[in-house]
Amino acid sequence: MDSKGQISLLMLQELIKECLEDDLERQFWVRAEIWDLSVNASGHCYLTLVEKDETTSNIVAKAQAIIWASSLRALRPYFEIATGEKLQAGMKVLLLVRVQYSLIYGLSLIVTDLDPSYTIGSTALERQKILDRLEKEGMLDMNRTLSLPDLPRRFAIISAETAAGYGDFMHHLHDNGLGYRFSTELFVAPMQGADAPAGIIAALDRIAARSSDFDAVLIIRGGGSNFDLACFDDYDLAVNIAQYPLPVLTAIGHERDCHVADLVAHTYLKTPTALADFFVDIFAAEEQQVDSLATRMLMALKGKRAEASTAVDRLLGRAANSVMMRLQREKRIVEMLLSRAATGILSELHTARNRIDMLLVRAGNSAAGKLQAESHRIQMLELRLSALNPMSILEKGFAIPVKKGQKVTSAADLAAGDSITVVLKDGKADCEVKNVKTS
Repeated sequence: MDSKGQISLLMLQELIKECLEDDLERQFWVRAEIWDLSVNASGHCYLTLVEKDETTSNIVAKAQAIIWASSLRALRPYFEIATGEKLQAGMKVLLLVRVQYSLIYGLSLIVTDLDPSYTIGSTALERQKILDRLEKEGMLDMNRTLSLPDLPRRFAIISAETAAGYGDFMHHLHDNGLGYRFSTELFVAPMQGADAPAGIIAALDRIAARSSDFDAVLIIRGGGSNFDLACFDDYDLAVNIAQYPLPVLTAIGHERDCHVADLVAHTYLKTPTALADFFVDIFAAEEQQVDSLATRMLMALKGKRAEASTAVDRLLGRAANSVMMRLQREKRIVEMLLSRAATGILSELHTARNRIDMLLVRAGNSAAGKLQAESHRIQMLELRLSALNPMSILEKGFAIPVKKGQKVTSAADLAAGDSITVVLKDGKADCEVKNVKTS
């Protein structure tokens, strides 16, 4: 230090290093969130650690940390096996660190150990806090109060267009093999990472503007690590699903547990194909129910028909007996009436026969006189007709000229050169007119 109390930067750095390393000789278990992570070519892992305010989520502390390559080779496999996740940004971790101060690079934390149980417990604890809040606000069962249509078939799907789970769902639903037809429309949204909750909420808003076009909303992802699926534990996303005007069904694709989005949804299935089967099974059950009702109705109709047929046969039997008795009674009455009528008819017939005989005698006498008078009249008419017969005229030596099938009665009807036929009593002759003279 000079006379003015000044020191060099190096001297200051050495003082800081001496103080820190003397006072902080031991190691500390430190809770933090990984803000950034990178591994260089030498295999060293460089971390940016932060702590956030629980109320505002603002960063209140930040530090750089290093896991040397030799430590990383031992720590990373153990951590990944225990948590089922890769060490990555966004994780909450508990690290065993010692403080190191470099004259060139400044303060850093050297990581010597990781506690995977803290990361697992921290995620579960955060999820439980969100669930408790939603339950307190009455939102856990809100979407389940909505009713799916009896046969839901119009779906708005929120997923990534290239997601394998989305492709599996579409194939399984539309190629169901039973001939059921569904209508689907995709609303693209990110399905992992920090942007996923806001992206899914935006897709929900677009669907809500056309809510009358759909029976339900389906959120489909298709699997991934717990950390990849952490976006489905977001409080804001859960609130939007809970308060949504349409039933929301999820098929995120995880097998071990469910996320907050699943618990507030109307229905959740483990996989996209299971969700497709869910809807196909609804239609299959309805078809089976209809077939069962049709069979029962057919059997009931057959039973009613048999009962009606028996009743009709019974009524017909009774009616037949009644008719036969009535016919026999009526037959006896008719026979009695016929017997009575026969005696009267015979008497009437005898009287009528005498009257007919008398009338016939009178008619015979009258007819004989009329026939003789008419016979004489006919003979006179025959004589007149005979006199007028053309053949009688021809017998007397006359001839009848005929032109074109018509009898010629005047010389004015003929002209020189005309062809005529002259009819005689015993034949006819074709002639040509040479000259015509009229008186």
